[in-house]
Amino acid sequence: MPSVAVIGASTDRSKYGNKAVRAYIRQGYIVYPVNPNASTVEGLRAYKSVLDIPGPVDRVTMYLPPEVGIRVVPEIAEKKPKEFYVNPGAESDELIARAEQHGLRPIIACSMLAVGEDPASFS
Repeated sequence: MPSVAVIGASTDRSKYGNKAVRAYIRQGYIVYPVNPNASTVEGLRAYKSVLDIPGPVDRVTMYLPPEVGIRVVPEIAEKKPKEFYVNPGAESDELIARAEQHGLRPIIACSMLAVGEDPASFS
């Protein structure tokens, strides 16, 4: 089963960081919510950092404002995911440049759509 770290996972079900957790669960992924201020998201243990997740992660998907996301790019690079999605609203030229400097190849797209889920279907 593929795994995904949702950086910016939220306990607020109206936020995309929560909808993504639910979308990936529905698609059969092993989901690792990453939120330094939550202990669980949708019943799953939340991790303070992507580096706290045991073992490898296939995909990282980011739901953070760009100015916050830039600060976690080095941790994402250290985790060496196969894919790194930067979702709408999380991207900036500076974040993309920083990711590329760290050897990541950011995919600027909605990762929920990429796995066949429509964000609008989650309330």
